[in-house]
Amino acid sequence: MCGRFTLATPAEDLQRAFPGFAFPDQMPLRYNIAPSLEVALVPNNGENRVQHFRWGLVPPWAKDPKIGNRMINARSETLAEKPSFRTAFRKRRCLILADGFYEWRKHPGISAKTPVYIRLESGEPFAFAGLWESWKQPDAPPLLSCTIITTQPNALVKKIHHRMPVILPPGAYDRWLDPAEQQPDRLADLLKPYPHADMTAYPVSTLVNNPGADTLACIKPAETQAQPDQPSLF
Repeated sequence: MCGRFTLATPAEDLQRAFPGFAFPDQMPLRYNIAPSLEVALVPNNGENRVQHFRWGLVPPWAKDPKIGNRMINARSETLAEKPSFRTAFRKRRCLILADGFYEWRKHPGISAKTPVYIRLESGEPFAFAGLWESWKQPDAPPLLSCTIITTQPNALVKKIHHRMPVILPPGAYDRWLDPAEQQPDRLADLLKPYPHADMTAYPVSTLVNNPGADTLACIKPAETQAQPDQPSLF
């Protein structure tokens, strides 16, 4: 799964990385984006404008928006069948902007997990494949929400976790953001692991375990001096 990520690239660099999109005036640096928070994304509404939706998809038929707490990720293999995602997969897709994400690696015989920060080797920002929905709230504007699509891990992420978010290459943006309804088989080839050779990963402090922590310290490499009985990351 993908349960935390970052978007700490300055606004001017984001604009250079995504030249076809219009950005809001304020884009704060975010080092620990957690579920239920607002995330920056581009919905396929034809405007190519960066907006902020709540992370945790709430389907239109939901009776309680709290269902979104269980909908932060959507498995690529079952998008076309799952009632929560199948309509959005055809009609409401989005790019969720990021520049890194976290996973927690388990160690045999040890209860504590190691938080690991994963990003592109280049350090450039990128876009997750996502879905979005609009949920009618009583006496309030519609709640706009989203989910991140996950897939099988590449060779790098496999050493850390059994799933990874789908990262789309820039050449796929136009097809993913096409406002027209799409048949699932026309998009399936995009939902694959990102090339492992273009990515890097390193352990970080357990500070990131606290969803309230949102500072540069979250992405700094952890101390490399391990205890004698502590397993190596890779």
